[in-house]
Amino acid sequence: MGKRSDFPRMERDFYPTPFEVAEPLFQFLKDDQSFVEPMAGNGALIDHIETTHMTCVHKSDIEPQREDIKKQDAFSLEERQILEADVIITNPPWSRPILHKAIEYFSRMKPTWFLFDSDWACTKQSAHFMRYCRKIVAVGRVKWIPGSKHTSKDSCCWYLFTGQDVGAPRFYGRGYKC
Repeated sequence: MGKRSDFPRMERDFYPTPFEVAEPLFQFLKDDQSFVEPMAGNGALIDHIETTHMTCVHKSDIEPQREDIKKQDAFSLEERQILEADVIITNPPWSRPILHKAIEYFSRMKPTWFLFDSDWACTKQSAHFMRYCRKIVAVGRVKWIPGSKHTSKDSCCWYLFTGQDVGAPRFYGRGYKC
């Protein structure tokens, strides 16, 4: 899955989100009650977030892996569909064209938490987007494929983007507790 491996990527970057990846985000969701997952896949991330006090009010995917997830292209999501949500939370494909489009599209609607590789923040391509990033929460390396021998070679983070220019984001290292 990573840039330093020769393993074939899963189609559409479909890697279900392990619970251990969602857990560092929970403490940052205390003031939120509801969320939208527009790239829901098999719903693993939804299930993890709903172990907290939060409720998913809209879940969709271009190729849903579960009956309760609506078939819908994420980029056709309209603001009226997410009015009752406090935030958007998703583990998008890490393909840069899709990722960058998602950051722009969703963060204009609602504050949006995205899960993707931590190296992105250190690249020139992130410069345009970083002024809209409020928080970066380190997760570390992840075992994306259950039963596999090793974790990934790339660390990942949760990034909170908003539609407002907020200056520099605040970074929260692994193990941070509010």
